[in-house]
Amino acid sequence: VGRAWGSRGMEAAAGSCRAPLSAWWGLLRGLLLTVLAAGSCQGNSVERKIYIPLNKTAPCVRLLNATHQIGCQSSISGDTGVIHVVEKEEDLNWVLADGPHPPYMILLDGNLFNRRVMLQLKGTSRVSGLAVATAKPSPPQGFSPGLKCPNDGFGVYSKDYGPQFAHCNKTVWNPVGSGLSYEDFDFPIFLLEDANETQVIKQCYQDHNVPRDGSGPEYPLCAMQLFSHMHAVTSTVTCMRRSSLQSTFSINPEVVCDPLLDYNVWSTLQPINSSGKVDPEKEVIIVATRIDSHSFFWNIAPGAESAVSSFVTHLAAAEALHKVSDVHLLQRNIMFTFFQGETFDYIGSSRMVYDMEKDKFPLRLDNIHSFVELNQVALRNDSILWMHTDPVSRMNESVGAQVRNLLDILSSSSVGANVTLQEAGYSQPLPPSSFQRFLRARHIPGVVLTDHKTAFQNRYYQSMYDTPENIRMQYPEGLSPEETLEYVTDTAKSLAEVATVVARALYRLAGGANNTSAIQADPKTVSRMLYGFLIKMNNSWFQSIIKPDIKGILGDVPQHYVAVSSPVNTTYLVQYVLANLTGTVVNLTKEECLNPEKTPSSEKEMYEYAWVQGSLDPNSTSRVPYCVRSTVHLSKALSPAFELRQWGSTEYSTWTESRWKEIRARIFLVASRELEIITLVVGIAILIFSLLATYFINAKADVLFSIPRDPGAVAY
Repeated sequence: VGRAWGSRGMEAAAGSCRAPLSAWWGLLRGLLLTVLAAGSCQGNSVERKIYIPLNKTAPCVRLLNATHQIGCQSSISGDTGVIHVVEKEEDLNWVLADGPHPPYMILLDGNLFNRRVMLQLKGTSRVSGLAVATAKPSPPQGFSPGLKCPNDGFGVYSKDYGPQFAHCNKTVWNPVGSGLSYEDFDFPIFLLEDANETQVIKQCYQDHNVPRDGSGPEYPLCAMQLFSHMHAVTSTVTCMRRSSLQSTFSINPEVVCDPLLDYNVWSTLQPINSSGKVDPEKEVIIVATRIDSHSFFWNIAPGAESAVSSFVTHLAAAEALHKVSDVHLLQRNIMFTFFQGETFDYIGSSRMVYDMEKDKFPLRLDNIHSFVELNQVALRNDSILWMHTDPVSRMNESVGAQVRNLLDILSSSSVGANVTLQEAGYSQPLPPSSFQRFLRARHIPGVVLTDHKTAFQNRYYQSMYDTPENIRMQYPEGLSPEETLEYVTDTAKSLAEVATVVARALYRLAGGANNTSAIQADPKTVSRMLYGFLIKMNNSWFQSIIKPDIKGILGDVPQHYVAVSSPVNTTYLVQYVLANLTGTVVNLTKEECLNPEKTPSSEKEMYEYAWVQGSLDPNSTSRVPYCVRSTVHLSKALSPAFELRQWGSTEYSTWTESRWKEIRARIFLVASRELEIITLVVGIAILIFSLLATYFINAKADVLFSIPRDPGAVAY
């Protein structure tokens, strides 16, 4: 553009002398636009010279429920402050009292990221934000930003049902829980995921911000800017009402928050009509686990012990049962259920119970024979797995007898295995579990299996440190990604033993009479799942078992946060892993597999069909796709509170996530306030001088740019 205007200006200057002024203005305009165009091209590079973006970060975002808001946010234009590195508690004095350049952006060592320190920072105006460096190794004393009594008020125990067990009066399940995730901070807090970026910030601090001889450092100073402004405020009631009004009266509605939602994954051992209703006399055993986790930071939810250990064991047990030859003859069916959103007041399980009560699900509550739930199972002491039951419902003679039978079958199924099952105690209440939501609706015989008798063994519950290392996953050095995928760890062997015991017990509960010694979970399958769900989702096995059109879900580092867009990666992968382990490869073409209703023998009401990528052909780079038939289905995991528009509900989960415009972080050098004012004043002075000069030049243009008369053209 600049070149075009410049050539046009030169043509005008070289043209007829009858238009001298327009020629000069054309030339000036061409030069000006050339400069502007060059400036716009250089703009990005100038910004890169000023700012260093921090690309590997995770923000703390705002979540809301019926009564309040939690999380963090920045101001609408982002928050800025001078960086100060805090590696020990004494360093806080500079930020809170001594430092001469507030507000400060703190680079906080991960070992100091605790409730005591955070409440100090929350109570001062001298802090504008926080960047947290991950502690390596994990804090030895444990770190859990969750509540001491998870999902309190939404389980079965209340003033009307087992009041002595309500609010964790009998057992504090998560004693290291600080409740930090449930505080509200009015400044942004980011997690630094990349050690290299953390080092860059520390180097900038060392070069510019370190106090010299007890006095403040001199300008320029290293500063940080964090952007994480949240649109929603106050509570779910407020934000949902605003969003609803916008949707009703605005042509371009602006939604400010979204409900946390996803899908539950479920499958049955014997196929059922997913669009119909199971016969009232047909009994079904529900096996359940959760598949979501949480931490202080958005979408940082590794959940190795709190979620992955249990649902991987569950998947392995499902595979082992499907291999049994006489499962189609069992008098009771078994339903494998994977609940989403359980971290946030039992979203998935409460929705399934609601659908069962409203006849919106193939099963009714009356069909449930018994309930077996796998909770945290990876951190066992002396290979003991604890069986928890509900002491209140067991007071009913009939339920008590069924629970006793359930416990006996589980205990006897562990004979000869490297897992010992023990009863936690008749007076011990249930730990936080999906089973509690079913008990709220009906007295159902059930048991929850955990690796803890009382308080959690997991010292990193609902935190960023609930990683593979937390469940003692170890690999030899030097393995390739493919070798790591196939390597059978001790953790995998241990969880496979639990899956074996559970599968054998379920077979007997369902009416199986044959010897169960042949029922065996595969440690290799467990190893693959642990690697895929905890270390690297984008691996060759996961690639081979999913549909081609969703291969984009395979990111590098797995996270298991429920989120607001669905299905999330975890849900998809649990769905396709379950289909792969329990389904059947059928001889259908791609067209027939994608449209099974066109094939008379497909029994579309009983089965789901998926055309998956398949493994790579050994002799080429192409894949060998195939069709999988399974009984795996998805059902909504959206709290009934949003279906009923009861946003202030105390019966159902009301958690929402605020929307935001941008999330980013960057560092740069900031000048002193005096220099900034001088620069501004000088800039304004130059601007005024330029305007005055332009005015006078324009006013005297006929004199300044006049053409001398040709002497030969004088008339007599």
